Amino acid sequence: MSNGATVGIHDLSFATTEFVLPHTALAEYNGTPVGKYHTGIGQRSMSVPAADEDIVTLGAAAAAPIVARHGTDGIRTLVFATESSIDQAKAAGVYVHSLLGLPSATRVVELKQACYGATAALQFALGLIHRDPSQKVLVVASDVSKYELDSPGEATQGAAAVAMLVTADPALVRIEDPSGLFTADVMDFWRPNYRDAALVDGQESIGAYLQAVQGTWKDYSEQGGRPLEDFGAFCYHQPFTKMAYKAHRHLLNSAGHDTDEAAVERALGRTTGYNAVIGNSYTASVYLGLAALLDDAEDLDGQAVGFLSYGSGSVAEFFAGTVVPGYREHLRTEAHRAAVERRQPIGHDRYRELHEWGFPTDGGDHPTPAGTTGPFRLAGIAGHKRIYEKR
Repeated sequence: MSNGATVGIHDLSFATTEFVLPHTALAEYNGTPVGKYHTGIGQRSMSVPAADEDIVTLGAAAAAPIVARHGTDGIRTLVFATESSIDQAKAAGVYVHSLLGLPSATRVVELKQACYGATAALQFALGLIHRDPSQKVLVVASDVSKYELDSPGEATQGAAAVAMLVTADPALVRIEDPSGLFTADVMDFWRPNYRDAALVDGQESIGAYLQAVQGTWKDYSEQGGRPLEDFGAFCYHQPFTKMAYKAHRHLLNSAGHDTDEAAVERALGRTTGYNAVIGNSYTASVYLGLAALLDDAEDLDGQAVGFLSYGSGSVAEFFAGTVVPGYREHLRTEAHRAAVERRQPIGHDRYRELHEWGFPTDGGDHPTPAGTTGPFRLAGIAGHKRIYEKR
């Protein structure tokens, strides 16, 4: 490593939306047995954004506590990962940069590759710090998962942002070399420019995910990575939490290991708590899994954690990290749990209204209905320009 420095995640914070739709309400509306959601896909509820919440307000809310704790000194890069982009040219992170009051001497860029984008951002950050360990990189992964009403993917929707401060000598997780990589041109999930909601082939997507799991592990092993037995836990991308279990069983089988259910639960059970009640948050998903793992009561000092990041289309990466001894002193467990618990439950009619709400495309002046009680809001648009404000 450059200059002998270890590099990784020094701080982690997440934010989610103002509202939540319990899956009991969705099941009651569409006549689906609620067990199909609670047990079948492992989801309990889904975060629903207010009209004045989007990837910028969520990203800024996730990152603000990090800036408050550490200040802005040394943060010379902000990498914003999303597949819910609000502009084809301007990075959403530029709005976040402004809302947080970061120095002008900062590079800001947006990265996109479906749900894999945050891991690309993390790897970008690691490379910059290996080059200059005195610098810090703020990585923000923020997404609103949206499918058409009454579609098969509707029950997996969600919204959240995770912010990570990446530094040398990190306090939470040291990220290791090497990485296992895999790319395949697959049309399992995509969103053309002319659509607000994604298109998905569910069975194709599950198969593509499992193919990527096997491919990344094969490459990781060939690159000299850790043996499977070294890992105390695994954080998977969770489009729905039961997908992580399916993926881990596939990894065990492809590596010649038995799929002992108790061992699978030990490896994954602590990583699904937030995703099960927030829903799919695309780029933020795997790192919500990390937040849930770290916020668990069990001591993880010195344990190796495997990360499997998958983005449809498809690109995937497997890499390892080691939990830093003393990490508990730096966690935000109470704040994370409060972010989940503060959401206001809404009924199915209100959810459908919010799902279908959107700005006209005439470039006029359109204020946004007030909804969020969070620290930042999308106030409206004027002359095709988005207007954000601090509350």
